[in-house]
Amino acid sequence: MKKIMRYTILPNIPDQLRPMLKIAYNLWWTWTPDAIDLFRWVDNDVWEKTNHNPIAMLGKISASRYDELIGDEAFLHHMEKVYNDLQEYLKASTWFDENYKDKFKGKVAYFSFEFGLHECLSLYSGGLGVLSGDHMKSSSDLGIPLVGVGLIYRYGYFKQYLNIDGWQQEFYIDNDFENLPITLKRGIDGLPVMIAVEFPGRVVYAQIWEVKVGRVSLYLLDTNIEVNSLEDQEITHKLYGGDLDMRIRQEILLGIGGVRALESLGLEPTVFHMNEGHSAFLVFERAKILMERYNLSFSEARDLVSASSNFTTHTPVPAGIDLFPPQMIAKYFGEYSNKLGITLGHLIGLGRLRPKDMSESFSMPYLAFNFADRCNGVSKLHGKVSREMWRDLWPDLPDKLVPLRHITNGIHTNTWISDEMSRLFDRYIGPQVLDNPMDKQLWEKVDNVPESELWRSKERLRERLVAFARRKVKEQLERRGASHSAITHCEELLDPQALTIGFARRFATYKRSTLLFSDVERLDKLLNNRDCPVQIIFAGKAHPKDDNGKALIKEIVHLANKDGFRRRVVFLEDYNIEIARYLVQGVDVWLNTPRRPLEASGTSGMKVCPNAGLNLSVLDGWWCEGYNGSDGWAIGSGEEYSEHKYQDEVEALALYEILEKEVVPTFYDRGVDGLPRGWIKIMKESISALCPFFNTNRMLKEYFELIYDPANKQWEELTKDNLEMVRKMETWKKFIRENWDDVYISSVYADLRTEIHVDNDLEVNAMVNLGKIKPDDVNVALFHGAMDRKGDIYEGKRVWMNVTDTKPNGLYQFTGMIPCEVAGQHGYAVCIYPRTKKLSRRFEKALIKWWLG
Repeated sequence: MKKIMRYTILPNIPDQLRPMLKIAYNLWWTWTPDAIDLFRWVDNDVWEKTNHNPIAMLGKISASRYDELIGDEAFLHHMEKVYNDLQEYLKASTWFDENYKDKFKGKVAYFSFEFGLHECLSLYSGGLGVLSGDHMKSSSDLGIPLVGVGLIYRYGYFKQYLNIDGWQQEFYIDNDFENLPITLKRGIDGLPVMIAVEFPGRVVYAQIWEVKVGRVSLYLLDTNIEVNSLEDQEITHKLYGGDLDMRIRQEILLGIGGVRALESLGLEPTVFHMNEGHSAFLVFERAKILMERYNLSFSEARDLVSASSNFTTHTPVPAGIDLFPPQMIAKYFGEYSNKLGITLGHLIGLGRLRPKDMSESFSMPYLAFNFADRCNGVSKLHGKVSREMWRDLWPDLPDKLVPLRHITNGIHTNTWISDEMSRLFDRYIGPQVLDNPMDKQLWEKVDNVPESELWRSKERLRERLVAFARRKVKEQLERRGASHSAITHCEELLDPQALTIGFARRFATYKRSTLLFSDVERLDKLLNNRDCPVQIIFAGKAHPKDDNGKALIKEIVHLANKDGFRRRVVFLEDYNIEIARYLVQGVDVWLNTPRRPLEASGTSGMKVCPNAGLNLSVLDGWWCEGYNGSDGWAIGSGEEYSEHKYQDEVEALALYEILEKEVVPTFYDRGVDGLPRGWIKIMKESISALCPFFNTNRMLKEYFELIYDPANKQWEELTKDNLEMVRKMETWKKFIRENWDDVYISSVYADLRTEIHVDNDLEVNAMVNLGKIKPDDVNVALFHGAMDRKGDIYEGKRVWMNVTDTKPNGLYQFTGMIPCEVAGQHGYAVCIYPRTKKLSRRFEKALIKWWLG
């Protein structure tokens, strides 16, 4: 085969316009309307044709057009302003500078399988990726020293189109990395920085691309280089593509390769954040590096890795986790285990609930849980569900004490708010509300916004959405070769004045996208009421292997083609960030109908809030925390059902009732001036109640204060004095394990003969035999709370017990006081476990003992 030499042609931009390149290569522009306007000014048609990619657009602009821009004083002034705004943003003092600059000297590494930063970067499939992108953006806004690590995919996630029967089809486009707002990392020799990862019988190499996201960087690994075999070049071809063997290769590259990439760039993070389990193999590589660098044992290195690691789980169901057969782990880690000084069986056991069960699969979340001292779910309800789901890792603990907290997701407000609403809030609240979206007092000033202006702004956004939807459907029909009459009909789709409902998300069956279709006759009356019309815009993709999800899309498309529904129901193909932006900014109501409790959090509904849209949702995910009775509508009261068919019937009925009796009448109840004052009141309540909390600035602040900063402090504490603390801790743990069999609670006593009243304290004493172990080395705790009908404590609380008397032969009396705050039947139990002074993980499965009576 003939050899073809590659070379790259860069945009030939005049020196006077060079600031545009500096703006284009920092994704700060994606949440800065003035910067987006700058690129539109260059050539709006090319901007649209290049999928809003400024690098690709600038490469297509003619020399004559550049000459025109050089002569356009207004353009040059706008460009200079945007460039100066970027420089000021990068240099401005941040929340981190004001609160932690002198206290926090570390760096956070944030690993994720996908990043949804903008539609021109195909690095995401859905909500997980968009959350990761917003995580990066808010890290930049707050000034948190964080780097992102991921993979860059030549073909990204699949593009969707529907055939004439409404069945989803998939295809992929080739991403031209040289024409994206990313840069290849090069060494001082000018050559690409490369990392190597050992695979069975070969070495796979990857180069590193950098994406600037404001003040922070995202580093992406790429194996699509000639030095690799064609098979290994495919590792970074498709997001969620290929078989299980491809998945493990991608996850090895992300975890092990990602750590090596940071090393090769001279970056030494002190905190590692695994966003989902895809990157969990990083714990092995970190342990190996620490063992080599500091001459540690595997156990010592594991303590150090654990103390500085966080794991965020996003799935509420076991089916959503990555599992690998033991023989596959053996294939890829047979040699690697030797580098860790452990057996292959030990390594595989670290990803199992029962380490020695040879038939059990290797679980990436189990691996992450076993190595991360700090773990969290992504909403309050999901935290509870996760504690129940993963409680077998801590079998002797009540669900309440399972060490898995929650940090509720949010959105990057500046990315998702429309320019229309941004300007409106600027006038009546002040620009600082978007600079500091956590400030509740600022958002409460939405009451200052005149009702008429808020409503007119929302109407303009709905009109823009309708125009966009008509254009997209027209393009869809033209691609399918539809008739001229069908294409012409697109101009009559939807009504810019009608109540518009949006439903857009991944088409998984549990999300019940067709719940509203359970009674087609009733739906027909709802949509086609002459005085109060309603319309619905759908969008979303089903996984290529999910035929049930594809069938739901087909059902929607078939209904949309029926008489009576053709103008009222629309499905937009190839759901992406651009479509999401139009939808969340333009719809009046965001509909969310998952089967509780299967929605971990969800963030799409949060995005409508700053755009004056309202939520109508099952009480699942984030809406359990967001709904206050006045800021939207809830389907049901948080019930959970074992029979899905019955649940669907009940909740479909409730959905119709809410729409017919509350949503539609409130929307169309207009005053003499045409304003729906009741609706506007709910809009303002939604904005003031939800926007200050459900944003990623608040989320990142919580991550930093609850996880990153404590983990960094532990890292600093454990690594000082040549890691003396780590070595001492290993000795201490060995001592505890050797003597733990002698520890037991011999008796527990509380005076229950007299009446106990609210506001009293109940004194509880426990006699504990510690043997050779000292009281300072253990925690003795009372777990107390109200009791359910099964005799179990629910929503219990913990009270520490302290030594109040010392007896001979290692016997101690511990005493604790239970506050009696609420009347009713209560219970308590007593447990003991080692006090790991320098680690945040409080519990080890084998080292928890309860009083057995």
